[in-house]
Formats: sequence, C-alpha cells, structure tokens
Amino acid sequence: MSPAPSPSPGSVFSIPAFRRLWMAQFVSVFGDFLAFYAASSFISFRLHGSPRQVTMIMVAFLTPFALVGPIAGVFVDRWDARRTMVMSDVIRAALVLSLLWAGAPWQIYSTFAVLSVVSTFFIPAQSVTTPIIVPKESLLAASAAMQQTVQAVRILSPAVAGALAGWLGERSCYALDSVSFAASALLIGSIALPHDRPHMNKDFGSVLEELNSGLKYVFTHTVIGFIVLALAAGTFAISAFGSLLAVYVRDVLHAGPYIFGATGSMVGVGMLAGSVWVAKYSKKLKHPARLVVIGVFTTGVFVAGLAGVSATGPALAICIGVGLGASLIIVPSFALLQSEAEPDMRGRVMSISMALLCAAQAIAVFFAGDVAARLGIVFLYYGSAILLTLIAAAGWIRLRQLT
Repeated sequence: MSPAPSPSPGSVFSIPAFRRLWMAQFVSVFGDFLAFYAASSFISFRLHGSPRQVTMIMVAFLTPFALVGPIAGVFVDRWDARRTMVMSDVIRAALVLSLLWAGAPWQIYSTFAVLSVVSTFFIPAQSVTTPIIVPKESLLAASAAMQQTVQAVRILSPAVAGALAGWLGERSCYALDSVSFAASALLIGSIALPHDRPHMNKDFGSVLEELNSGLKYVFTHTVIGFIVLALAAGTFAISAFGSLLAVYVRDVLHAGPYIFGATGSMVGVGMLAGSVWVAKYSKKLKHPARLVVIGVFTTGVFVAGLAGVSATGPALAICIGVGLGASLIIVPSFALLQSEAEPDMRGRVMSISMALLCAAQAIAVFFAGDVAARLGIVFLYYGSAILLTLIAAAGWIRLRQLT
C-alpha cells in the first residue's frame, strides 16, 4: 500500500477554527509590530537614545517571559484555552493604551513589561489550541501558515509604522495596536473547541510539582530537548543582531526611520519565502530538525554579510537572507514542539521553551548594547555570525547522534 499523500500547505485553511485563529494572529501581530517599531523609532530618532536605551525595550518585554512563563504554562494546562486567550487580548487592549501618554523611556519599558506578563498566558494557550483543531499530519503546514502571516505582516507593518510615526506620531500606532487586540479577542471568542480535552479537568496538585514535571519532561525528551536547546542558542546570537538594527541603520547606513522600517520588511520577505519553502518541501527531509541546524548556519552567513556592507541597497538584500535562515529555524521547531508533546504537557512545554528563548534573547540584548557601544556594531555582528556558525556545527553533530 502506498503511503498517504502529505496534506497540501493550504489545506489547513479548510478548517474553520484554524481560519479564525489565523485571522486573530494576523490582526494582533500587525498591531504588535506597529507598537514595537513606533517605540524603537521614538527612542532612537526622537530621543536620540543610546544603544542600551533602545535594547531595553526588548529586555523589558522578554524578562517576564523568562521569569513568569514557566509558571504560566502550568495554569494554561489547567484553564480553558479559548477563555485564556480572550482575556489576555482584552487586558492587553487596555494596557497598550497607556503608551499614548508615555514620554520617557522608563514608561515605555514598564508598559512593555506588563504586556509581556499577560502574553505569557496567551502564547502557550494558542499552542495548546492548534493541535486540538489541526490534525497532527498538518501541524507543520499550520506552523508555516502562522509564520507566513507573521512575516507578511512584518513586511507591511514597518513601512506603515514609519509612515504613521512620521505623519501622525507614534501614538497612532499604539491606538491601532489596542484595536487589534480587541479584534483578536472577538475572533478567538467565536472559535468552538471540544470540551473533552484530556487534561482540562485533571487534578494537578501543586504548581511547583507540575512545573518540575514539565521541566523534567522537556529536558529528558530526546527531540524536544534538542529543539529547545538549539532554539535557545540560536536565539541568543540572532537577538544580538536584531535588537540593534535601528542603531545599525543610524550609525552604519547613516539612514533614518524609513530605512529602519525597510530593513525589517526585508527580513520579513525572507522569512515569508522560507516558510513557504518549508511547507512545500520539508517532507523530503529525513527529520525536520535538520532544518533547524541549516537555518542557524544560513542566518550566520548572512549576518556576517550584513556586517561587511555599509550601503543601503546591499544591506536590504542581505536582510532577506537573514529572514530566510530564521524561518528555517522557527517553522519546524514550533511544529515539532506541538506534535511531539503529550496533550497534558503542551502548555508547559511551550511556556518552558519560550522562557528559555526569552532568557537567551534578553541576556543577548542586554549585553549587545554595551558591546556595540564599546567595540562597534560591526564587531557585534561579526561576533554573532561566528557564534551562529559554531552553534550550527555543534547542532549538526548532535543531530547525527540522535538520528
């Protein structure tokens, strides 16, 4: 008997619940990018902030994921996933409005930190929901579709954010972000989920015991443990690059907010192209985890290329390659985490994974500002490229041992 054909990349859109989840992500991610680019642009170009001040936006957002995320995952495994996502969206819609009155960096940092705490519940709840509404054989296609959405928005939103910030001021971006959270809440609230989730009414015991069982599960699982560690290591190096992109545009390319927006858009173009390729051709690989290692190496090559140029045209083209490599890391990783985890562990697996990724990212971002200030942004980019190459080599050796 011949094997059943793999589902087409677009087949997941025939699932009504997935379509609504996808639309909710589209509008909320669009708003998030507007708010983040507006805040970065405000500190970089209006306040003429230092590299440390720019990177502190990301640090403020990532730190709660690292500290609160694992505990949030325990509750996500207990709670109704749809209700958790809706309440998170409603709270964030209200919180982001406080940015309308933020005029100092510390006010921006504080708001992003609180928004992050609420997001630590939303992201694992979304991860729990996707395997419920999408068949296991379609999870890679679903992950690719979600990433395509993120990157399509990433292409569009920087240009929109730059235009809005220039014409109407940064506050217009914050207002749209609040509207996007409200729209996401309405869409997710209309999704019908089954009521027989095997872990929904289970008596878990203490939070610390469940957290410990989640940590043990993640680091003793062969595939999940490998993916989480590879993601964390790769994220550390990539974050040092991405967190200071505005400073690179200002100090190396000698450009302004519009080119900063364009670099983000080009990264999005590369990630969109990469996610489309993954959805179509990843089945030909022996194990999707190989894509993660390939993606880490590819990203390192293009980050090195970016460090070697100072002209806007080549830099924008190289940003496409950076995005391509990043998509080869992200898409298969999240699909594997969702498909490999047991149903009653998915919230904790995703929360612990996000905590490690955000801790690595926050540490990299925190020190990137000082390194760039002392040694220069070009040195930082070359260092990130070397680190990514070493991670790829170690990952390839490890993967050969596992498979």
